[in-house]
Amino acid sequence: MSWGEFWVILVGCSITILVCRVLPLFLLKGRELPAWATRALGLIPAAAFAALVANDLLAPGMFAQGLWPAAIPLIVAAVVVVVALATRSLLWCAVTGVAVYALLLLI
Repeated sequence: MSWGEFWVILVGCSITILVCRVLPLFLLKGRELPAWATRALGLIPAAAFAALVANDLLAPGMFAQGLWPAAIPLIVAAVVVVVALATRSLLWCAVTGVAVYALLLLI
């Protein structure tokens, strides 16, 4: 990559960040959003997290090595969901997830 290409990419990324992240802050400052927009914006963190988790759990070639290696992350996720619903604790979810994953890898 030449320096010219680098600067084109840097300037393009900077303009994109300004337009997509900073400009809406200035345009919406002091304005009240409609209730539907506030509800929709509230779902963004959950949707982003679900997309990241789904990407790790459901890979395209996950069954290439067999059923058991593909089932381990799904079983761990199910156990973590049960722990999350029961305890509502991020700490217990993380500890349980790591412990169950390690246990299932040993089997």
